[in-house]
Amino acid sequence: MAIEIERKFLVKGDFSAEVYNTTRIMQGYICTDPERNVRIRIRGKKGFLTIKGKSDNEGLSRFEFEKEITLPEAEMLLKLCKPGVIDKERNLIRFDGHIWEVDVFHGANEGLILAEIELQSKTETFTLPEWIGKEVTGDLRFYNSMLAKHPYSTWGKKEDS
Repeated sequence: MAIEIERKFLVKGDFSAEVYNTTRIMQGYICTDPERNVRIRIRGKKGFLTIKGKSDNEGLSRFEFEKEITLPEAEMLLKLCKPGVIDKERNLIRFDGHIWEVDVFHGANEGLILAEIELQSKTETFTLPEWIGKEVTGDLRFYNSMLAKHPYSTWGKKEDS
């Protein structure tokens, strides 16, 4: 069983000079109930089926199963997804021994920029880059499955970064 442990932050500064790879991602959700979600993702020219379990109480870890599928399969399954496809650009940054994923959202979530770091354990230490803002780990509003249902553009007062 694969357990994903990650922390999520708003981005407050310019990270662009540190990016070593950028990929466009389109993803939709077949299921988004509180106990699990089933996601279809197209990342570049590859397709993926991902099943995630419910997060722990802190929002730090949860079960994750991911399987690569063909691009035509992903395109077909994306058509079966609930309304609210996520469109984002994923930027990879190496910083102090870790890889940060910085997602710049487009479409209905335009203006939102989130950074995630995957960890080996809940207690693993890491250094925050200067462009990192407020931590939003465990804040359900910032889960991609929630952003698909309640896009950032529909929020009243936006989060401070």
